[in-house]
Amino acid sequence: MGLAAGSLTIRPRPGQSGFTLLELGVVITLLALFSLLTIPLFGGTRANKLAYSARCLNGTIKYLFNEAALTGREHRLICNLDRGTYSARVLEADGEVVPLSGIGRETELAGDVRFRDLQMPDRGTFTTGEVTVRIHPAGWVEETSVHLEDGSGNALTLHVMPLTGTAEIFEGYKTL
Repeated sequence: MGLAAGSLTIRPRPGQSGFTLLELGVVITLLALFSLLTIPLFGGTRANKLAYSARCLNGTIKYLFNEAALTGREHRLICNLDRGTYSARVLEADGEVVPLSGIGRETELAGDVRFRDLQMPDRGTFTTGEVTVRIHPAGWVEETSVHLEDGSGNALTLHVMPLTGTAEIFEGYKTL
């Protein structure tokens, strides 16, 4: 190797130029493997939005259940079936129902996900309008099944457990 005025010059050894066939084969194999793993992720974004919406709604319900128990006040989940949104409110000691900030703010379902319906055994099935799910401070939620659907007809069911405030999430449309 020769040095010329502070610069380093590297000269390849005779017979060594470029990559070997084995190195190129490994790189091509790795690129193919990465493609196989990532391309299906792009195709499943619609189903991911459906599952994401279900998980967010489930988290909000569980949060409201815990808040009701901690504060001793009734909380309410308000689902607007026409707009595809949900929000939370709390019943104050003076009887006024006020919106919650933070996690209780109005949230829109992701992408083309919409409410198909809400089923409540004591009150029936709702397909339009605003539906209120009451969460009592004594540790009880109105039994509810929330049916979500995307533009392709894929469906998920959230069945809210009255005594725990958690929701089981099922593939497809399940009735109570």
